[in-house]
Amino acid sequence: MTSETPTPPTSERHTPVLKDRCINLLAPAFDVARAAGRTPVVIDATLGMGGHSEAMLQRFPDLHLIGIDRDTEALGLAGERLAPFQGRTDLVHAVYDEIAEVLEDLGIPAIDGILMDLGVSSLQLDERDRGFAYSFDAPLDMRMDTSRGQTAADVVNSYSEEELVRIIRKWGEEKFAGRIANHIVAARDRAPLTRTGELVEIIRNVVPAGASRTGGHPAKRTFQALRIEVNEELSVLERAIPAAVDALALHGRAVVMSYHSLEDKIVKAVFAAGSTSSAPAGFPVELEEHKPTLKRLTKGTEIPTDEEIAENPRAASARLRAVEKIRVRSAT
Repeated sequence: MTSETPTPPTSERHTPVLKDRCINLLAPAFDVARAAGRTPVVIDATLGMGGHSEAMLQRFPDLHLIGIDRDTEALGLAGERLAPFQGRTDLVHAVYDEIAEVLEDLGIPAIDGILMDLGVSSLQLDERDRGFAYSFDAPLDMRMDTSRGQTAADVVNSYSEEELVRIIRKWGEEKFAGRIANHIVAARDRAPLTRTGELVEIIRNVVPAGASRTGGHPAKRTFQALRIEVNEELSVLERAIPAAVDALALHGRAVVMSYHSLEDKIVKAVFAAGSTSSAPAGFPVELEEHKPTLKRLTKGTEIPTDEEIAENPRAASARLRAVEKIRVRSAT
């Protein structure tokens, strides 16, 4: 009789990306809070399996952490991992564009730091029945919050061919979007698509072999596009980055890791706007209200070291940006 292999502890299933760099960037903001006589408060807006949060709580014994995730399974696993710090944590089932509502519910006026580790989590990739990975067959789901919303199967079976072309090209940056969408529609006319394996096979038959040698797995970009569409990732992020900045106290810091150019473009735009004077061109004096509200802490993006990538291959595409809030806009 065979026995099932036990699930390893969460700490062994998840290696936090750029952990030390993230914490070192946030630490000065915690010092400012202490100097002002306050308990430092940080939000981990993409809690996942809690690796970054655990490291922060271990390093800073006075830190209070708010962990946000839309994935209830992740919240459960992170809760177990962070159980020793239960008195210093609030774990909340929410999407990270709901930062203002979460803080209002907790009665916290501002935070000293926020960390966002964007994209799909290790948990979601590893749980085969979630449908995020193209490397094994699973239901076409791809929801980060499995309690609500449309699935990837809903998208591929109900969207028009034109809509499929649009999202695969826009969100996946896939040059073969037209051919892929056409073959999806032809396949679903025969029978609804319900499995990732079916979709992978369609894409394999469409994308030339030569493209796979330079661009990675042929299904990679289409799966990215579907995941972004199902979870409304980019529209959520467009709201979440300004909300994160607004939630920061003076000298609070935001650290964001993105994993593809579409995410990074949104983060870069908000951080660049906040760190640039809004004074009109040729204006003789920079008024207080025109001065930047943010200071960039990274020059462009920072990337993982070769050693970090060797330890955690999923870190390879990570791009980190960080800012400090140097001015609080006056209420108008």
